[in-house]
Amino acid sequence: MGKFTQEVKHQAIQRFLNDLVSYRELAKEVGVDDSVLRYWVMLFKYHGDQAFSFPYTKYTAAFKLRVIEFINETNYSVREASAIFHLPDPSMVRRWKKKWEIGGEGALKIKEKGPSTMSSPNQKKRNEKENSSNQSIEEMKKELNHLRMENAYLKKLRALVQEEESRKQSRRK
Repeated sequence: MGKFTQEVKHQAIQRFLNDLVSYRELAKEVGVDDSVLRYWVMLFKYHGDQAFSFPYTKYTAAFKLRVIEFINETNYSVREASAIFHLPDPSMVRRWKKKWEIGGEGALKIKEKGPSTMSSPNQKKRNEKENSSNQSIEEMKKELNHLRMENAYLKKLRALVQEEESRKQSRRK
């Protein structure tokens, strides 16, 4: 499917409304899926002649959340809510909703693009030292004790496995 001009979209909508042509027939003539044509009609229904004038924008996390809450509270479909909020493509809302379901509100925030800041190995070591010095002595003692117990457990497990293997080998002989 290629891009369609506003004029072509308006003509298709007028033809649907005035000539009483079915979605399926008209979609076939225009060369789009009938669900796309339905969305165009919804946009026109809610926004009239401005239906296909979409300003380029970055949607804020608050706006995305408002759209998702609207869908959940009113039980509107993603497509219908997209038309009401004058969004160019319902798939945007599907992605927002999926992100929100997986990661909550934080997943809807706009991530800044640009060069990533890579830290040097020395800086990583420095950060680790700072983090470890921030730990209290009591926490460090607990962690040390836990690691000692884990180490003892693994040694005992290894000894048991070796003992079992030596028994199997002695039985074979």
